[in-house]
Amino acid sequence: MTDKTMTAEDVVARLRSGMTIGIGGWGSRRKPMALVRALLRTGITDLTVVSYGGPDVGLLAAAGRIRKLVTAFVTLDSIPLEPHYRAARESGAFELMEVDEAMFMWGLHAAANRLPFLPVRAGIGSDVMRVNPALRTVTSPYADEASGIREEFVAMPALRLDAALVHMNRADRAGNGQYLGPDPYFDDLFCEAADAAYVSCERVVDTAELTKEAAPQTLLLKRSSVTAVVEAPNGAHFTSCVPDHGRDEAFQKLYATTPYAEFADRFLDGGEHAYQSAVQAWRKEQRQ
Repeated sequence: MTDKTMTAEDVVARLRSGMTIGIGGWGSRRKPMALVRALLRTGITDLTVVSYGGPDVGLLAAAGRIRKLVTAFVTLDSIPLEPHYRAARESGAFELMEVDEAMFMWGLHAAANRLPFLPVRAGIGSDVMRVNPALRTVTSPYADEASGIREEFVAMPALRLDAALVHMNRADRAGNGQYLGPDPYFDDLFCEAADAAYVSCERVVDTAELTKEAAPQTLLLKRSSVTAVVEAPNGAHFTSCVPDHGRDEAFQKLYATTPYAEFADRFLDGGEHAYQSAVQAWRKEQRQ
């Protein structure tokens, strides 16, 4: 099988300004933060970002890299509203397509199946249609047997991605990816909806190890839908990646309460090793 391992720098070198980038995870959980940090070290901008948003969106928004955001929410979980996202939205920094969580999921399903849209009940009767005037509805060609009524649905457009960035607990060199936590967070759909999918992981292991100590259903990503694999220990920090590590709540609070320029100057100006070292130095300061 092909060895698909790369560095984070190799991955972001394949990305371009103006792309539509899907970012896996959920809120402040199992986000591919090492890849996001690598992206921030480039000059790439004018992005359409598709994400169940967390600090990935907050960092890219604060850095001025987003032209349009497609999301159902942007949260740090224990901090309900991502502060850098909020500031960017209040200043009108980018276009927003905000949809229901189920609509978002069906948009990924449509893209994964190379369909232009999928019908979904979510959104009917809500303000989703008002705030997204480009959305359309579709009437079922089949009448209900009892009532004879043809139901109306939202026609959720496919969320087709140029590239997807996701983070797994484990992966092999061929691109098979495994999650060991409680939730897949739709990372498989992000990969299948994308022209290229880049997977960071806590540890690259031999293929046989993927099922040695975990159930086969934890094998979330198939190598056929993965372009490259990046070994990035602690690469989801400061978001959670259980059981490898929980969310770093103290550091997340620091992130949420520090002006972006100050945070970036201390933690983001170097490479990933510099970031992890700066985090360790900050922790040491807190113990003194």
